[in-house]
Order: sequence, then C-alpha cells, then structure tokens
Amino acid sequence: MGVALTKSVQWTTAVGFGTGTLEITPLNEAILKEIIMFVESFIYKHPQEAKYVFVEPLEWKTNLDPSAFESGYVVSATTVKSEEADKNGQPLLFLSVPQIKIRSFGQLSCLLFIAKDTKLKETQACIEANRNPVAKILGMDYNTMKEGSSVLNILDKITKEDDPESEIKMKMALLLEELDLHLLNCSLKHTSLEIRLNPVTIKKDIELLKHFSGQGEQTVLESIEYTSDYEFSNGCRAPPWRQLHGEICYVLVKPHDVETLCITCCAEGVFLNGGKTDDEGEINYERKGAIYKDLVTFLKQKSAKFSENMSKQTRLTENQQKLKDQPKKAPKKEEADALHKSITSSNKSKLENNKINLGKNQMTKRLEPNLNLKTTVDFKIRKISVRDTQEKKHGGRPEKSTPPVSPGRAQLVHKNADKTEEVTSESSSESEEDEEPTDHRQEANADLPSEYWQIQKLVKYLKGGNQTATVIALCSMRDFNLAQETCQLAIRDVGGLEVLINLLDTDEVKCKIGSLKILKEISYNPQIRRNIVDLGGLPVMVKILDSPHKILKCLAAETIANVAKFRRARRVVRHHGGITKLVALLDCAQNSAEPAQASLYDERDVEVARCGALALWSCSKSYANKEAIRKAGGIPLLAQLLKTSHENMLIPVVGTLQECASEESYRAAIKAERIIENLVKNLNSENEQLQEHCAMAIYQCAEDEETRDLVRLHGGLKPLASLLNNTDNKERLAAVTGAIWKCSISKENVTKFREYRAIETLVGLLTDQPEEVLVNVVGALGECCQEYENRVLVRKCGGIQPLVNLLVGINQALLVNVTKAVGACAVEPESMMIIDRLDGVRLLWSLLKNPHPDVKASAAWALCPCIQNAKINKDWIEMPWIKCFHEKDCTGSF
Repeated sequence: MGVALTKSVQWTTAVGFGTGTLEITPLNEAILKEIIMFVESFIYKHPQEAKYVFVEPLEWKTNLDPSAFESGYVVSATTVKSEEADKNGQPLLFLSVPQIKIRSFGQLSCLLFIAKDTKLKETQACIEANRNPVAKILGMDYNTMKEGSSVLNILDKITKEDDPESEIKMKMALLLEELDLHLLNCSLKHTSLEIRLNPVTIKKDIELLKHFSGQGEQTVLESIEYTSDYEFSNGCRAPPWRQLHGEICYVLVKPHDVETLCITCCAEGVFLNGGKTDDEGEINYERKGAIYKDLVTFLKQKSAKFSENMSKQTRLTENQQKLKDQPKKAPKKEEADALHKSITSSNKSKLENNKINLGKNQMTKRLEPNLNLKTTVDFKIRKISVRDTQEKKHGGRPEKSTPPVSPGRAQLVHKNADKTEEVTSESSSESEEDEEPTDHRQEANADLPSEYWQIQKLVKYLKGGNQTATVIALCSMRDFNLAQETCQLAIRDVGGLEVLINLLDTDEVKCKIGSLKILKEISYNPQIRRNIVDLGGLPVMVKILDSPHKILKCLAAETIANVAKFRRARRVVRHHGGITKLVALLDCAQNSAEPAQASLYDERDVEVARCGALALWSCSKSYANKEAIRKAGGIPLLAQLLKTSHENMLIPVVGTLQECASEESYRAAIKAERIIENLVKNLNSENEQLQEHCAMAIYQCAEDEETRDLVRLHGGLKPLASLLNNTDNKERLAAVTGAIWKCSISKENVTKFREYRAIETLVGLLTDQPEEVLVNVVGALGECCQEYENRVLVRKCGGIQPLVNLLVGINQALLVNVTKAVGACAVEPESMMIIDRLDGVRLLWSLLKNPHPDVKASAAWALCPCIQNAKINKDWIEMPWIKCFHEKDCTGSF
C-alpha cells in the first residue's frame, strides 16, 4: 500500500510543500473504493489477522457521531470505546469527538459498516492523516514498503524477529504487499483508459475560441490569451519543471459574466489554478477544483453566458450550413436525370470513401473537443447523395429477389425493422418464426473502399493458411474498424463468417480467441447476427462455455449476448443447453467463505460471471428461458452477484432480474433470497443505468405487500423520492415513478412519501412528460390521494387542473389511472368545485363511451364521489341518470 500511495494516488499540494490532501479525481476514487473493499472483506476472509493489534494506532478526524455506534461499544455523549481490547486492556477503537484511533483491521472493517454512505469520506480522511499506514501497522522497520522491496525481504525481516506473533505479522505483511500490487495494477489500468490532451489539440481549441472572442454580447468570451508567449519545440508553454507534471500551458480567460480565470491545460484535462500572485506575477500552480475533459466543457461550467452564446453560435452555424446545402429551386425531372448522368465515377468514388471513413471521423471527434463548429459536416446529406447516385445507377435493372423499391428505401425499412425487433420483447409463441430482413450484398460493380478488398484478402489467408498465418491474419483483421458496416459485410460476402465459425471447432486456443474477438465486434450488426445463427455458430459457442480457458468463456458469452437479440437465436441457445452453462458461469466465488464480496484477486472470475450475466440478460426476454434460468438455479447466484461492488457486473445482473421479475415465481424467489435489500442499496449508486434497472425491478416486485414493506424497511423510499428531481433521463424517470406508484399502494409508504415531499414533486411531473412517465405519476397520485392530507396537498400544489386536462387523452392505461386520481380528489368538496369548474364531470361522463371496459369502470367509480359532493348543475340535465343517481344517494358503480 506504501508504493501505491506514493506513486499512484494524486495529492493536491505541489511536490515538497506540506502534506496536502487527496485530489478529487476518478483515479483516487477508484483506489479508495478498492481499499474499502479490501478492509470490509478482511474481517471474514482473514479472521485471525483481523485481530492483529497495530504497532501504532491509525488516527484521524471523523464525522461520525457517537450515537452511530451500537452493540460492542461503550458509548457516551462525546466518547466511544470498543469492548474489544488488547492484552493491556486498551480499547482497539477509541473515539473522542472528533478524533478517532483504531488499532486493528477488525475494528476498521466494523467502522466502515457503521459509516455506510460516508465510508468513502472516512477512508479519504484516514489516508490523508496517515500517509504511511504500513509503518504504523507493522512498525518503522517496514517504513513505506519502498519500491524494490520484495516478499523475500519481508520474510527475511520477520524470521529474524523473536516476536511470538511473527507468523501473523508475516501474513499481514504479505497481504499488504498484495494489496499494494493490486492498487498499482488498478491505477495502471485506469490510466491506460484515459484520453489525454496534447499541445496541438489545446492550441487549436484556443485559436478557435480567440476567433469567436471580443467585445459584444454575441461573442463567447471577452478575451483569451496565454500567460507566456514563448513556445517550446514540443508545443508546450509551461516551464520545463511543470511539464514533468504533464502541464502544457496556462491561459487567462475573461468571460462576460465572471472574473478572469487562470486555467491550467495539462495532459489529464483542464482545471482552475491558484491564479497569478499580486507581487511577482508568478502562477500558483495548485489546483483549485475538478478536472474537466477540455476547455469548452470547463468554460460551460464556469460561465452561463459562455454556454448560452456557444449554443447560439452552434445553431447559427448549423443553419448556415443547411442554407448553404439546400438547393434554391427543386430541379425538374429531366434536369435531375441530366445531373445524375453528369456525375463522374471519380466523384462517386470520393463520396463513397467519405461514407466508409465515417468510423474514423467519429473516433477523431471523440479524441478532440467539438469546437470547430463550421467544419461539422452534415454527413447524412452526403450519405443520401451517395445513395441517390446508386439508385440511379441501378434503377433500370430489374431485381429478381427484391421488391420494386429503391435500394436506399429498402435499407431504411430494414433498419427500422431491426430496431423494432431489438426493442420489443419476445412473445411466448416461440414456434412462430421471425421475418427475415432483406439481405444486403455489396453490388458487384459498386465503388468500394480499399478496406473492403484488403479484408477479403485476409479472409483468403484464413481459408488456406497454416496456424501461424491464420493467427497473423486474425490479428491484422482486428486492426480494421470492425464497427463499420462495410468491414462487417466484407467479411461476410467472401465467406469469412463460415471460416471464423469453423475456427471455433479447432484445438488451437489462439485461433479461437482471435475468431471470437472478431465475431463479438461484428455481431452488433443485425444481419450478421442472423447469418451466425444460420451457419450454426451458436451451438459451437455454447460448447465453448465448458472450456477451461476463462478468456474463451468470456468471449463466447459476450458474443452470445450480442447474437441472442431475436427470438430464434434465444431458442437455439436454450435447445443446446446454453442456459444451464451460462448460469454455471455466475458461480465465480464458490470456494470463498463469503461469496457476497468480490475478491481482490479473482478479476478473471468476476469477468466470466459478468459476461455470463450479460448473455442471460439477452436470453431472459423469453418466458421459456426465464423458466430455464430458474430451474438451473440462477436466482441464488444472481442474488450473490448482486452484493458485489462492481458496477459493470451489477448492471447485467439487475437487468436479468428485472426481466425475470415479471413472473410470479421469480418474485417469490426474489423475496426469499433477500434481493430487495440489495436493489434498494444500489438505488444510491451514481450509475444512472443501474438506478433505472433497480427501480424497474422494484416496480415489478412491489405488487406484493410484503415486498413493499421490505422496500420501506430497508430505506428505499427516500432514494426513490430524491431521484424524482432528476428529470433529464426519461427512461430512469419512468422506472422510478413506476416503483413509487407500486410502493404507494401501502399506506405506510404513502406517509413516508409525504414526509419526503415526493407528492409535491409528482404534481410537478404532470406536465411536459412522456406518456410512460405520466401513467406512473398519475397512478402514484391516485394511491396517495386516498388520504385526506394528500388530497389537500395535491389541490394546494395546483394538481387538479393538469389531472383534469389528462382526461382527454387516448392512452388507456393513463385514462384508467387519471380517472381514479380525479375520483379520489373529488371526495374533498373544495377539489370537487375545481373539477366541476373545469368541466371534469362531463369529461368523466364521456369516458363511459370508451370501448375499453377498464376505462369505463374506472370512470364510473370516479363519477360516484363527484355526484355525492356537488350540487346538480343545470348543464347536467342532459345526463338524466345523474339526477336520479344523486336523489337516491347511491354509492355503487354503474
């Protein structure tokens, strides 16, 4: 842990000045989370070592209150002592607000469980206050476990000691050494994934911003300039001793609405520094805030005026580009024909090359900030031009197997059909075969890019080469942009798919790995998926799931996850025993004493389980596959994986549970396996996709009263209420409102939602939201308004009018819920007056003619309180049954 804290962790203070604090960076957060995972699992993975007493206590300032400590501690108003003590009777944990001292890993582990949501801050405070924790744990002889120290050196030190606890001390030293190596590996992986800025990119950004800067309200900035005019040969303007820290240059920026900002541009990103000193004009290099990915993102966060003018400039540039590309007058048919004929083959080739290189252009855009507004070419217009050219080229030739539509139109219809197929879940009628989409083949005489022919040459090497040539050809093929459709179809058109699938049947592991890596990339294409199934690729991949090589298992499972997006593929996986084998991949911690926590040292096992969960997620859209997963014992294994802290693992696990929770047998099993507790826990995650799937799973399960109580008891109502405030992600908002709706069926939960002010937020969501959100919002309000206090609250928040306005909709589910909500509000006389004034009774009466029986019944029930709590209006005479109903004081439905 010493080398990792010295070399990997990023501190705020410049080298040689003070102790400093941890910077707020993704790398630091990742390292802290790994340390937390190690400490939390220590108490049950290493129970003997957890009792080892540190040579010196770890001491820091804590934010924990003494009241947070319960059994096992002696608690007073300002102090806490652990009942567990060393051989001298000294407590292993002592808290005297705000200072805390801990002398064992067992107490450190307990403290993190007590800290709950603040465990990250506590760990950060501990690391900042104890820069050399290894020396305090094992003694000064170990110091910081300097670089170059080895396990043999540690063993040599311990064997020379006469301490009777030397064996435990040796184990502690080895565990800390392994943790140190693990943290270094994590930081290396994290650093390798970062996209780093360079002097050329930053210079382009600054020059472009200068072009749009100056006096006037329409400019994005007042001024932007370097702090130094001297530029080194490498393009940097920072002093050489600062370039060692990755810094490139320093910029003074004057926005329209804030003071002048002194900004550091470095390889890691852009951040605000301490500015220039008044005396000597030197720059205070210390960072004063978060790191942003580029200059534009930084300025958008710091200046509202910059963000506004930048958006205006973007729209202006786009409009100018559209006007420039739009023809002044539509040409006549004869002129258009002449224009098509006049296009030379070189021009068509140029346009086609532009189309093929889209993938490379997109990669460049991702690496560089999108500042050059005028050069953002509308690629769709060029694509349509190429397509129209090809249509004219082949328009006079009849096609035998295709309908009489243009190739461009057929392609559009095909893509829409594929998109629909991906979104909709599989029906229970699995014997019904899917409609096969139009099979696209490259025209024999079409102008194709060089990549197309190069890939076809590589496929020929795959067919006829020896093992070495095959491996080289596979590696070379992966150098192409396989996400590009032209490259994908080039592999297929020359018979490459058959070769790649045949390679999966060989005994050469390297060939299998190379083949699966290519199939995984190209199987995102819906046409390729179907071709893989037609060629019998899925049974071979299912067979590979039994391989002893973990990397093969991962690649096979990921490819199955991509292919099993349509009904026939999912059926093939099940018929060949793939569901049972995929469930077996989930058991990544069968020999662990506590499988709930992911080990620091089984990353490959965790990856295998993640890929298995990903494939099960795709397969779980079928009812038969859901049953197969349950019978194979998938629910307990999914419950175990749900306790891990790996977000990339949690998303497919929760996604699978969400799909399966639509079945009653799964809901009972989810309750029995205590999965609700972990779903609630992950609602507090920062990952929006994970939050969405957890909320959707709760929505599916909360039909059961006991499940609704469990959500409340585990503290799930508060995060659900807080997520209502984030309305940008509509998919997540629909899931959250759905969970709140189902939880609101219980009165105790409604009381909690009122306490968390969720009802006021729900009223605010009655307008400007998609129907899938409105159905859930109105359903939740309908349940909440069964209580008098909530009816008054909805009326005071102005919720009656938007509810009545929704009565004119056509969505049947929405109408059922809104009539129930309006009927609940009509019980209160003051709300009934508003409903009457808004002509709500007439709208409810009109819904009795709705063809859907549920809408009719709900509208009838809603009319009952309306009639009971309102005087007969003269306009109601047209409804003769209402007067009769009111006079008889009926309370039944119609």
